[in-house]
Amino acid sequence: MQDADELTRLFSAWREDIDSVPFPTFAELLIPAQKRRSAPARTATASVQVTKTTGWRDR
Repeated sequence: MQDADELTRLFSAWREDIDSVPFPTFAELLIPAQKRRSAPARTATASVQVTKTTGWRDR
């Protein structure tokens, strides 16, 4: 029972510590514009073929 009382006291002290710090608030959230790519993205190609039966790569 003494351990439970001590844990309750520690939890209460921790909660008071957490509650004593104000939660940050934001008046306005600014998201920067994304940069445009100068060249179109290239599609990657596989250098090895995957077999249909096993799913493992053959070299």
